[in-house]
Parts: sequence; structure tokens; C-alpha cells
Amino acid sequence: MAPACSSKFNSLHVAVIGGGAAGLAAARELRRESHSVVVFERDAQVGGLWVYTPQTEPDPLSLDPNRTIVHSSVYDSLRTNLPRECMGYRDFPFVPRNDDGSRDPRRYPSHREVLAYLQDFAREFNLGEMVRFETEVVCVERDGRKWKIRSRSSDGIFKDEMFDSVVVCNGHYTEPRVAHVPGIDSWPGKQVHSHNYRVPDPFKDQVVVVIGNFASGSDISRDITGVAKEVHIASRSNPSKTYEKLPGSNNLWLHSMIESARKDGSIIFQNGKVVHADTIVHCTGYKYHFPFLNTNGYVTVEDNRVGPLYKHVFPPALAPSLSFIGLPWMTLQFFMFELQSKWVAAVLSGRVTLPSEDKMMEDVTAFYAERDANGLPKRYTHKLGECQVDYLNWIAEQIGAPPVEQWRAEEVHGGYLRLATQSDTFRDKWDDDHLIVEAYEDFLRQKLISALPDE
Repeated sequence: MAPACSSKFNSLHVAVIGGGAAGLAAARELRRESHSVVVFERDAQVGGLWVYTPQTEPDPLSLDPNRTIVHSSVYDSLRTNLPRECMGYRDFPFVPRNDDGSRDPRRYPSHREVLAYLQDFAREFNLGEMVRFETEVVCVERDGRKWKIRSRSSDGIFKDEMFDSVVVCNGHYTEPRVAHVPGIDSWPGKQVHSHNYRVPDPFKDQVVVVIGNFASGSDISRDITGVAKEVHIASRSNPSKTYEKLPGSNNLWLHSMIESARKDGSIIFQNGKVVHADTIVHCTGYKYHFPFLNTNGYVTVEDNRVGPLYKHVFPPALAPSLSFIGLPWMTLQFFMFELQSKWVAAVLSGRVTLPSEDKMMEDVTAFYAERDANGLPKRYTHKLGECQVDYLNWIAEQIGAPPVEQWRAEEVHGGYLRLATQSDTFRDKWDDDHLIVEAYEDFLRQKLISALPDE
């Protein structure tokens, strides 16, 4: 929809749930649109999933609903999956801080550098003053035309407050998905989800099976090879006869998916290979989880599809007073958070209008029908991948923002291609230096940096 013509815009009282990368972007954009903002953050600092802790949950698979929850899924060796220059917020580029020797200048830096960047962002825009730290949201529900939020402080005190609007930015890397393995209940070995993986030491001299071969599966399997006897990756995306030794290690093999586990400790793969394993590591992703949100059953999570949502953001019957930032994956996360946040903030102020509830539902229904017709599983509803630039440009058009820069689009495309084809070297070897030059020239042209890196 085109920007509204009215000269008088709304200033609303808005709750943002979560102080990670999405919540910080939302807080900034909402305040820029003159809304009053409270960010609820259960941790003592901003950063969300990028706040590393060596702590893990007592239930290694994180299936016990009464377990003590650790919200970070970051492991010690984690580095970014995409080049830093394409990752950052558009007007606050993620460039090396050469004036600080403690920072990580690499193009694919560690999780600690990402957290430092988010802390820099929060300081630069004075976002901390909007954040209520060590405060957990336990219930969000409609109360007339407003939303009632019940929160609990670190000393156990509950508080009820009313807001005009709620923006959900609680992330989706805390509630693990676990693979179904036939016979696993009688298999005697150990199991752990990557959510509870931090360092490879516990796997010393073990035979380990890692389920999943995307980013975390690839990273963790290679991390473990330094101490384990053998590491075997099971991937359901591979043809059933897949069996190959992977480069870069002498104890790492790639298989098709597991066919079954047996009580004698063996794991049988679809390729017919049999391995006697000590531990299975599930690198199988996460579930969207909103235990605090009560919409009387309107917003649901079904096979990891959060819906109904217009453009992954607005539930039509509750729009625009309820919105979600950051649900899509396999995309430029921080960049997307910023665009989605600008859209939500502008819609709430009345500067940009949404279609009618019926029109939004028509769009949602058509989107789901198209995916079903193409045989795409529900669990991939929020996967953007090759569609990401079109999606980001669509949102940019709604708010009158420029489209995704060509260099940025090319960087992310090449980054994912290297991730898929050279998983052992992609963070340290690349062939797109010309895109780095274009990115920094763009930053300099916009006066976002004061000089090019080699100056």
C-alpha cells in the first residue's frame, strides 16, 4: 500500500518483546516514528541469541517442558555464515573496529564480534533507555482494544500493563526440533541437541553421529572431528546411497539419513552402512514458540508455520496492533529486521496503510496454496532463500525505502553458494573482493564510514 496522505499521525504506546537484533531494530524504528516504546528483555544485556553462555540445559534434548531454559544456542567456535558487510543494518554497517584491539576484524567474524556490534548499535542510538532488563513477559492478551502484558521481574514481582500495540521479537532459536529416528527409544547411547552444544571436549574419542548438514550441523561436525574418533553426518537431503569421506578431515563421513537405531548401539543408515555410535547430535533446527501469547487460538504454530500472517508479519484479524519481526530465515537477518520494523512503525503511525483484513487473508491463503501446489512442506513456510530479495524489496517499496543494493544481493547469493559447496573453507576463502570494494565505496558515499579500509 502507498503511504497515507494524512498529515496527522498516531503516537502509540508499544511493547517490544525481546532485546536482540530484531527487538533493537524495532525499538529504534518505533521511536523514530514518535511511538512510546518499552522493550522487555529477560537477560541482563541486549543481544538476544548472540549472548554466549557456557551453560546448557539439564535435559540435553530440551524436551522436558519443566526444564530450566537456557536461551542462547551459540557455541564457542561459532562464526557468521555470511560476510559482515552484507549482514548489518543499512545505516549502521558492520565494519571492523580497527581502533579496538579486542575486536575481530575477519570478514566472517565470531559471535563475540556480532554481540559487540549490537551493543555498539544500542549505544549509538541510545536504545538502552527503552529496555527493561531481567524482565520476562509471561502473558500477552487482548483487553478491549488494547493489549495487556503481564511481566515478571528478576525478583519475582509480577506487573500488568496496557499497551496499544505489541511487536513480538523473541527469536526462534530456543525450542529445539528433534529428528524422529526409528528404534531410538531402545538405543543405549547419548543424545544431545545442538542447542546444548558449546565445545567439543565431551566427545573425546567417541564415535558421533550428527543429524543435519546445514550451517550448525556442518560447523559442529567439523568442530568435533578434532577430538572424536569418528564423526558421521546423516542428512535427509542426500540421496539414499550417499556415502563419502569429506575433505579437510580424516575422520568425517557424509551419509544419507538414518534408517534405524538398534539396542546393540548400532546406527543403520539408508545407504546400508552400520556404525556403532556413542552419541547422536541433533542439528535439526528449532520450533517457533510463543508460550506467552494468547490470541484465543487465532495465531497458531502448525508444523513450524506461524499463521495466519500477512507477509510473515501481521495476523490479519489483529493487525496492525500485533506484529512479528524476524520470523523468516535463510535471509539477511539484521537487514530484514530493519525493513520489517520500519514497515510496522509506519503502519502503526498511520503513515503507511495495510490492505483490509479480507484482502490480507486472501493474500495469505493464496501464498499457502501456492506453496502446497509446489509440494513445499509447511515447516519451510518462513524460509526465504532465493525469494529473499523480492521479499525485502516488496517491504522497501511499502515504506518508500531503496531496494536491496546489487552488491548486497550478490554477496548473500555467493555466500550461501560457498556455504553449500565449500563448507570447510568458505569463511576464509572467497572470490568476490570486488563486492567488498563496492560495499565500502557505498558506505563512504553515504558518509557511513569516514574512509575506505586501505586508507
